[in-house]
Amino acid sequence: MRFLIVRTDIRAAADVDIAAAWARGGRLRDETSTPEPRRQIVHAEERDAALLLARALATVGAVRSGKQRVKVLPLAEPDPRRPGSDDRGS
Repeated sequence: MRFLIVRTDIRAAADVDIAAAWARGGRLRDETSTPEPRRQIVHAEERDAALLLARALATVGAVRSGKQRVKVLPLAEPDPRRPGSDDRGS
């Protein structure tokens, strides 16, 4: 399985927004509709390699200070039954 390792900026949230999301039991952020701005993207073919790269990206000063975060996202395997169904859009 392929993995995407992403370093993103963390969006600040106002206390009022946090309280409102908490009160209604919803989410403060919805990554599917408004993802955090990406700073760096790396691909890995194996989980261990993805975690090693994520660990390396986590040493960046902005990540350590809490201004950015590192995410490891699994990418779906291409369906061998469908020609041109790989996740690269070809």
